[in-house]
Amino acid sequence: MNDALSVSTRRPTPARWIGFLVVLSLFANFPNAFAQKRYGPGVTDSEIKLGQVMPYSGPASAFGTIGRAETAYFEKINDEGGVNGRKIKLISLDGGFDAAKTVEQTRRMVEDDGVLALFNSLGPAQQAVKKYVHTNKVPHLFVGSGAKEWDEPAQFPWSMGWQPAFEEEGRAFGRYLLRYHPKAKIAALGLKLDLTTDGLRGLQETIKGSGIEIVAMETHEITDPTADSQIISLKASGADVFINWSNPKTAAQVIRKMKDIGWQPVHLLSIVSSSIQAVLVPAGVENSIGIITTGFFKHPSDPTWKNDAGMKDYFAWMHKYYPEGDPLDAYNTYGYLVAMTMVHVLRKCGDDLTRENVLRRAQNIQDLELPLLLPGIKANTSPTSYRAIKQLRLMKFDGTRWVPLD
Repeated sequence: MNDALSVSTRRPTPARWIGFLVVLSLFANFPNAFAQKRYGPGVTDSEIKLGQVMPYSGPASAFGTIGRAETAYFEKINDEGGVNGRKIKLISLDGGFDAAKTVEQTRRMVEDDGVLALFNSLGPAQQAVKKYVHTNKVPHLFVGSGAKEWDEPAQFPWSMGWQPAFEEEGRAFGRYLLRYHPKAKIAALGLKLDLTTDGLRGLQETIKGSGIEIVAMETHEITDPTADSQIISLKASGADVFINWSNPKTAAQVIRKMKDIGWQPVHLLSIVSSSIQAVLVPAGVENSIGIITTGFFKHPSDPTWKNDAGMKDYFAWMHKYYPEGDPLDAYNTYGYLVAMTMVHVLRKCGDDLTRENVLRRAQNIQDLELPLLLPGIKANTSPTSYRAIKQLRLMKFDGTRWVPLD
């Protein structure tokens, strides 16, 4: 017994100490040496595969530049070493703003290409794949829509929006009218989509019980060649305020038609069609002066941001990675910001690149400062609040740029 005790309390030999210290140093210098990498579909040690459906053709093709800008931003990240050493591969397919084609392309990316997640797919056709991605537990991140349904984590936890809600834009328009036009008579034009129904609901909630009245409402299909007859009808209503919830192509046509028939109401235009280059320039900037819209990021055409570091980086990126694109087109700015958000999520995942962890990280974005967001606006999400950008600011077009209102 004494011999046993003496052995157990004997001091380690120098050789044993050296071996012990070597083991400790391995743990200290290589803390992740024994960490297990966890990968979902579309992930290897060198690549992260994402999927996207964009309207590169069809009536909403003006939005196609968003997908091209996002692809270009990921190219920049890849040239810088990728995300934790992995290159991002974005498979971006044309959905033509068509539900059947969008379903087909989405299933192809999930089942054949094996993407880790869907990223910023755009358009109302995304509703057609919502149950599919939920059933298959595929992260459906930062959908390119402000519709209310992309912020329903209790019912559809795998689908998540990014931009401010259409409903909140409607409330912003309502607050503006209550302050500056408390007896307004409103005429509205809108797509037969949630852009209009959500925006109208927010507006009605805000002006309820006031002296403001909606006197006329017209809708149109995105495939309609023009909305000329609707504009003529709305002018005849006697309204002194016009709210335009149209797609970019129709919005430009409407602005020109209003000029042609001499109708000059207060014009409120949805953020969806607020691109100067894609909408106001084709409509005629001289015809667009005084139009009011909403915004949440710095517009590249605004000289206010000429010396802004983030804006300088944006122009340099456009010049190098997307030279065929128009740097003044706000849709490219939008794509740049959403892609930045996706890279942030992937970086936070580290080596745990499962679909479950990607969703978890997207659900927990904390005060993310993106360089082209307006001052005071940050990206935030939680498991019960999915929309990353929740704030808007009213702006008026002065013939050159969008000028922030009070």
